[in-house]
Amino acid sequence: MNIQIFGFRNDPDTRKAQRFFAERRITVHFVDLAERPASPGELRRFKERFGAGALVNRASPRFRDLGLSVAGDSPERLLDRAVLEPRLLQTPLVRCGSRVSVGHAPDEWATWVEADREVR
Repeated sequence: MNIQIFGFRNDPDTRKAQRFFAERRITVHFVDLAERPASPGELRRFKERFGAGALVNRASPRFRDLGLSVAGDSPERLLDRAVLEPRLLQTPLVRCGSRVSVGHAPDEWATWVEADREVR
């Protein structure tokens, strides 16, 4: 299993995702968005599955600090802005091959693990 987690070291949901896979002894490639922001190409998979609106965290302090709650930008424009302001993203973004999830989704991750075990 090749798991990639995009998030922040100090984000509780990102740490939960890392712990979920560590408890199952699954190696994870962690990308700290504070050090290396996600590229538009990386975000494309998530956008295609969930839509641009699901990737933007409208409850984040950064969203309010930038005044985006009153700006009324479209989800597409907000996602474009999130490339430069990764704190606008809903985290963690988890990818396993072509499967992706946004936010804390342990039930979905568990189905990935079970599917991988059935293949072996």
